[in-house]
Amino acid sequence: MTTHRTTGLTGPEPTPTVAVKPIVLAAPRRGEDLHVRVCAPVTGGNLPIVLFAHGFGSDLDGYAPLTDHWASHGFVVIQATHLDSKRLGLAADDPRGPQMWRHRVRDMKRILDELKSLEGAVPGLAGRVDRSRVVAAGHSFGGQTAGILVGLRVKDPQTGVAEDLSDSRVLATIQLATAGKGGDELTPFAHENLPWLRDQDFSRITAPGLVVAGDKDDLPLSTRGPAWTSDPYTLSRGDKSLLTVFGGEHFLGGVSGYQVAETTDEDPGRVALVQQVTLAFLRHVTGIDDADWETARTVLAGDHPLGRLESK
Repeated sequence: MTTHRTTGLTGPEPTPTVAVKPIVLAAPRRGEDLHVRVCAPVTGGNLPIVLFAHGFGSDLDGYAPLTDHWASHGFVVIQATHLDSKRLGLAADDPRGPQMWRHRVRDMKRILDELKSLEGAVPGLAGRVDRSRVVAAGHSFGGQTAGILVGLRVKDPQTGVAEDLSDSRVLATIQLATAGKGGDELTPFAHENLPWLRDQDFSRITAPGLVVAGDKDDLPLSTRGPAWTSDPYTLSRGDKSLLTVFGGEHFLGGVSGYQVAETTDEDPGRVALVQQVTLAFLRHVTGIDDADWETARTVLAGDHPLGRLESK
């Protein structure tokens, strides 16, 4: 068993992984082929899937502290480069801009449609994946993407319609530093530049979920301060848990990558906390093991220096 001294949590030993990128999926209506990275353990069978959506501007190579951690502990982790990625460099006036949020959801569904071919593209992975156990996860903009797959309703800024774009193939979510409700709580900047945040309805979400929020994540998008990123927990229904990361800003200690410039609150302890709790939740919600999740709920229920875990 490995133990992070700063968290007091334990977990299984990591195993070697194999990663393949880019796996290219044709996407004619998208305007760009969809590039995908798959990382998986080199051994084991009946492996559940984590479908991860990156934050605004990132790409399929981001978030290694989380995605590689999950893969080394028994999960097939699939990441795509979404259209908002800096790697693609779309112009500010690109006509796809107002529908960027919707293109992301289509990307995720395209991946779900192509799971068999993605499995076959990774040497030694064929026949070892359990496609019936899929958890959608994401950070920031990616958290909204994951939420939509389990029932989050977003009012289209162009049509004014809030469609149900959920997908029954997704059984649960992990939403990290994710936007809350819109309305008059949004700043003028958010209204103008991120119109897909203007009207979000979390009440339709009933699937199990873990929300991770930093108590210092004061984004220039809402007038409510850090509490805004707890909305995916407080405003949704069903079996939900909230990990509040003490001192955590938007990148929660550095989850978006190793030595990345955007991390303003670099802290290995916070990263270890997020790694351990998200892994424990994944193992719990996919039916692998409940012990680490129950330990996390006990250890983080009281006076812990790094964070608090609560459930409803």
